[in-house]
Amino acid sequence: MSYEAELKLFIDGAWRQGEGDRAPVINPATGQAIAEVPLASAAELDEALEAANRAWPAWRATDVEARGAILHKAAALLRERAQDIGMLLTQEQGKPLPEAVGEVHGAAQMFDYYAEEAKRQGGRVLVRPTGQRSIVIPQPVGPTATFTPWNFPIYLLAKKVAAALAAGCTVISKPPEETPGCTGAMARALDDAGIPKGVFQLVHGVPDTVSRHIIGSPVIRKISFTGSTAVGKHLMKLAADGMKRITMELGGHAPVLVFDDCDLDKTLDMIVPQKFRNAGQVCVSPTRFYVQEGIYDAFAKGFAERTAKVKIGNGLEAETRMGPLANQRRLPAIAGLVEDARAKGARVLAGGEAGDAGFFFQPTVLADVPNEAQAMNVEPFGPLALMRSFKSEDEALHEANRLPFGLAAFVFTENGRRANRLGDGIESGMVGINTFAISSADAPFGGVKESGSGSEGGVEGLQSYQVTKAIHQA
Repeated sequence: MSYEAELKLFIDGAWRQGEGDRAPVINPATGQAIAEVPLASAAELDEALEAANRAWPAWRATDVEARGAILHKAAALLRERAQDIGMLLTQEQGKPLPEAVGEVHGAAQMFDYYAEEAKRQGGRVLVRPTGQRSIVIPQPVGPTATFTPWNFPIYLLAKKVAAALAAGCTVISKPPEETPGCTGAMARALDDAGIPKGVFQLVHGVPDTVSRHIIGSPVIRKISFTGSTAVGKHLMKLAADGMKRITMELGGHAPVLVFDDCDLDKTLDMIVPQKFRNAGQVCVSPTRFYVQEGIYDAFAKGFAERTAKVKIGNGLEAETRMGPLANQRRLPAIAGLVEDARAKGARVLAGGEAGDAGFFFQPTVLADVPNEAQAMNVEPFGPLALMRSFKSEDEALHEANRLPFGLAAFVFTENGRRANRLGDGIESGMVGINTFAISSADAPFGGVKESGSGSEGGVEGLQSYQVTKAIHQA
């Protein structure tokens, strides 16, 4: 199926071919280039900054109902175009088409949610002597820069942009160069919905060059980044020079604690599809499976049997349940983690090999993985399931909290008291108990420790683009 996308930059209300170099867009299912994306020049980045700065006073003064109407219209356009946008996403990123189309609908939900949540934002009046007033009000922080990754390119972009626009901020977004068609389609939806000139810009470029240029500008007052912990720390240092506010949604290494009182078959039927969703390229992907020793062998056997039935292939094919990795560089990285674990005593129960073409890697299950294995300590970000047994609840909790990451964790148990204890005791921004449904428009999404700071989603996501002002009048 042909790839049909007009790849351009969107600056100051205009679509541009770009003055800089161009980068290839690769279909990971074939390994072949399907297009070229324009990279913004320094002059174009300056134009984007000037436009965001110029448009901000009028946008922040725009009635919240009017802002919301534009966001609702953009959401409606995304839904109307979801199938076509999903086709672009699959060809650029690799995930199965139903997952891609679902992601577009998730992005639309973000725009609808924040169009309404912004209307519910208010301040408070403090008690003062008669004739005096003190009020506390939220205001938009100002021009904002967003940086988003390729694993959920349109959903993660929408999560940031919808909240920032609803709050009254202008935005410059740098989505990933790997997936310019689907993210450009979101920008087109905003343009067609009537977003005023200069309120939203979309640029591509060499990541470090663009981030240094934009973050270094005094125009930008807030940065929101989703990506690796290493890059997040780098951007935090750049932001520190200008005392810019930040939201950082960084890497994870999600533990899954499986107790012997769970419904084993039901649990496995939930876990295996979730593990290999988006080929494991999910920041909250269940990865480290700690299974109580009494059911460990049955769990491992059932996991491997279900994994062997996962159909891998081109995401445009109806029977595909897992597509390729998004980048060629991930193939040797995943293979290296598997070999390291095997050398340190892990057993390969399923998969373990790369494919013959494209960027495919088999869904892989490793049992008896020691903590010394590299994969147990660094985020695999691929289709690797790592498992080992535990005896007691205290041991399981210790293992869950062992790493410096704390984005998501999951628990499967029918014991309510245990669920409460682990919900409290696990050091993680989000905990799913007998569920993987931890990301929704109305819920905060963010980590602790080296998994980041701040939250996206929910009222917390909107408030991250606001500052607090106290006004005292006598």
